[in-house]
Amino acid sequence: MIKTQQIRIEEYNYSLPDERIAKFPLTERTDSKLLLYRNGAISQDVFKNITDYLPKGALMVFNNTRVIQARLLFQKETGAKVEIFCLEPVVPHDYALVFGQTECCTWTCMVGNLKKWKTGMLRKTITRNNQTVTLSAERMQTTGDSHLIAFSWDNPQFTFADLLDAGGVLPIPPYLHRETEESDLSTYQTVYSKIKGSVAAPTAGLHFTDTILEQLAQAGVNREELTLHVGAGTFKPVKSETINEHEMHTEFISVKRSTIANVLNNLGQIIAVGTTSVRTLESLYYMGVALSLDPSTSLEQAKVTQWMPYDPANNQLPAADALQCILDYLDANQLDTLISSTQIMIAPGYEFKVVRGIVTNFHQPQSTLLLLISAFVKGNWNEIYDYALANDFRFLSYGDSSLLL
Repeated sequence: MIKTQQIRIEEYNYSLPDERIAKFPLTERTDSKLLLYRNGAISQDVFKNITDYLPKGALMVFNNTRVIQARLLFQKETGAKVEIFCLEPVVPHDYALVFGQTECCTWTCMVGNLKKWKTGMLRKTITRNNQTVTLSAERMQTTGDSHLIAFSWDNPQFTFADLLDAGGVLPIPPYLHRETEESDLSTYQTVYSKIKGSVAAPTAGLHFTDTILEQLAQAGVNREELTLHVGAGTFKPVKSETINEHEMHTEFISVKRSTIANVLNNLGQIIAVGTTSVRTLESLYYMGVALSLDPSTSLEQAKVTQWMPYDPANNQLPAADALQCILDYLDANQLDTLISSTQIMIAPGYEFKVVRGIVTNFHQPQSTLLLLISAFVKGNWNEIYDYALANDFRFLSYGDSSLLL
């Protein structure tokens, strides 16, 4: 067993009082605190000044995913309420296609109050622009704690995206211990979100405003976007004693050829906005490795598995060569976008190939996200989190931010 797999999750615990969890964001996104970690030194400022601390010539990479209103609440004729939480499309498997469906689609879902839904169809009436539609849900099969749900509806004027927009509820993190409010519809989306598919926001991006993005451009900081649809697994605590027994969730990623080329041309200068961007960028390296070993493989077969980065045989290729392998593959197959998935586990012992800086919030104790941060700061996460707790930083999704270089 590799050393990383033997990591005990209890070593990544810290005391997080409930009052330190930000239940709502600040009125002004850019007024949040900014913890600065540079060459082991810790200091602080406010987020609106982040441009002052970015290296000249940096390329910042943002995740442009958009959170969908993935919670559908049904009420049975008996009065019992059942919640269906859409996680990932199955038929069709493509996000863009599934949101455009006008009759039916199938998703992997979580179901709340399952004991009240033994058999039969659930139905829900949805109204939008003075038109009504009846949405039906049928449970097909169960795997572990997720369920295959077939949706159908009786009005082709509605796409599935319309149904979620009109009849769904935005899922906010469970640790906020409150219901979704109207304000969350805007505050729990980044200003640059575009591609629908996430069930959780890439929250490091919540601090950015159009004004900050303009300041970055004026300061000569370049920007690129990619897409990783954040799954509910991002909140899944590590319950096993060692991380070897924890199964990482798989997430959809999409990166344009032009973005990969720009990353290749700026290696050594890449700053990822959020852990989702980190996971995507680092996954590109291992996809490139897979394609270098077998250029005839498909992008789906080249997806990154949980422990792939810890096999020394997968770490021999220079990062530039790995990225070039992807570009060559896309060109050979006349593709302008890499679409695949990743299950990458980034934990202490991981060697970063692409990312040189991270903008990120403060994460839950004993979480895989905290393991990622520890890997990046060479184990100094305690020092950073002790500083944040001692200096009244706000934690988790709606909390304050950090710039780790």
